[in-house]
Amino acid sequence: MAGAAINSFAPVEPDQARVLIIGSIPGKASLTAQQYYAHPRNAFWPILGYWLGFDATLPYDDRLEQLKRHRIGLWDALYQCERPSSLDADIVKTSIVANDFAAWFARHPQTAAVLCNGTAAFDNYRRKVIPMLTDAQQAVPVHKMPSTSPAHASQTFDQKRDQWRLLLDYL
Repeated sequence: MAGAAINSFAPVEPDQARVLIIGSIPGKASLTAQQYYAHPRNAFWPILGYWLGFDATLPYDDRLEQLKRHRIGLWDALYQCERPSSLDADIVKTSIVANDFAAWFARHPQTAAVLCNGTAAFDNYRRKVIPMLTDAQQAVPVHKMPSTSPAHASQTFDQKRDQWRLLLDYL
């Protein structure tokens, strides 16, 4: 069962972005709220708040401002796909359209690293995005980070949080 096509959100683009964090594509809670990582049990905002020193319960726009202040961009690997549920495993592979990362890097040539929030983001970035990039853009380090999704329960919050410390190496 394919389901309706879903689209990603516009990127969060700070001036002089140093790090770009990418997910796969928004889940149902995020699509409903029109916010990145809106599921109440997603660990993204608590983890970023911990490492960047802000309250993860701030209003959404204030959390985005915290990312921008730290020169962190936010986007998704996929621009569009079909997915009948919120699980990345349910993405219909033949429906995938990647976001235009060549344009991102043209606007943000100082991007020092791409951090992929989970395996699906990492795999889609490698398969669908990297072949479309210039050699210089392909040279930007790409890291597979543990998914902050509540569906990724093989690691504790503390384990995920500690691995996400890598973010600070690029700021």
